[in-house]
Amino acid sequence: MILTRRTLMLGATATLAGCDRLARNPSFREALFSAENFHKWAQRSLMARDALAQEFRADQISPIFRANGTANPNTPAYKAYWRNGFADWRLKVGGLVARPLSLSLSQLRAMPHREQITRHDCVEGWSAIGKWGGVPLRTILDGAGMSSRARYIVFRCADDMGGGRLYYESIDLTDAFHPQTILAFALNDRPLSVANGAPLRLRVERQLGYKHAKYLMEIEVTDSLRAIGRGKGGFWEDHADYDWYAGI
Repeated sequence: MILTRRTLMLGATATLAGCDRLARNPSFREALFSAENFHKWAQRSLMARDALAQEFRADQISPIFRANGTANPNTPAYKAYWRNGFADWRLKVGGLVARPLSLSLSQLRAMPHREQITRHDCVEGWSAIGKWGGVPLRTILDGAGMSSRARYIVFRCADDMGGGRLYYESIDLTDAFHPQTILAFALNDRPLSVANGAPLRLRVERQLGYKHAKYLMEIEVTDSLRAIGRGKGGFWEDHADYDWYAGI
């Protein structure tokens, strides 16, 4: 088929007309121009979906990498894992998958992994540069065999936020399959410390620090966030009205 200039103009006119009709719809305008959705739309429209967050040189690594969020879960279960070097700890992967997984730390360390020197930006206003090493999340999801119904990845953690409420977070498939999204087991060429999320934490480098869930225990593949916590997709989103999409 040969696309003439007139054909292209007609197509563009039809598209704009459709957009104009949508723009006059109050529900569409409210959804599109909410701060969070507009932020997400703008970032992903202006950048390629696999565009990398800035990476740095080794000599730019921060001398101290502060702990964000919880510095130690300090629960009986977590302390038991820590005392034996996390030998009994397992990362469970379930939900909408063909092959549920239960992975030890040694199995994760034996997988092909990625190293990246990136900047962590905390919602509290501080930043630090660190070298992370870990398994691409995509490797784990491919191994589990996600359902075509999958839309979100939920991370359940060991840190107790009070009253037995354990931390949780979620991302969509665009961020889950991003090349810099890893399950990190090392920081600056050393195993993660307790303060920085041992034995395993999420690094989703194009989002703010509260999305980088620490003390990972379980990954759930799901088609909806409605049944996760209070339905907003994350602990701080549910309890402090943080934006679910925290792209930077």
